[in-house]
Amino acid sequence: MKKVDRFFSGLVLAGLCSWASADALQVRSMAAGCAACHGTHGVAAPGMDDLAGARKEVLLKRMQDYKSGKRSATVMHQLVKGYSDEQIEQLAGYFAALKN
Repeated sequence: MKKVDRFFSGLVLAGLCSWASADALQVRSMAAGCAACHGTHGVAAPGMDDLAGARKEVLLKRMQDYKSGKRSATVMHQLVKGYSDEQIEQLAGYFAALKN
């Protein structure tokens, strides 16, 4: 591989890595808004649901149901309306990956 090709390959890889870390940071920032009710790192106080370690499919379905109005809550149905479907999927994946 030529030096120029390696240089450009390195730039592309560096760009992809910085994009991935920015995306992960964005998801963590969104998840921080859940801490008031669901605890830091998704481990809630008694009376609230733990999000950490829950199955992604379950979390995704619940959040979609809140957003569509199929499921009601005091606050959650309003909060989730502020997220796109992609963001909801990212949040579900984030919390599912955490240890409880």
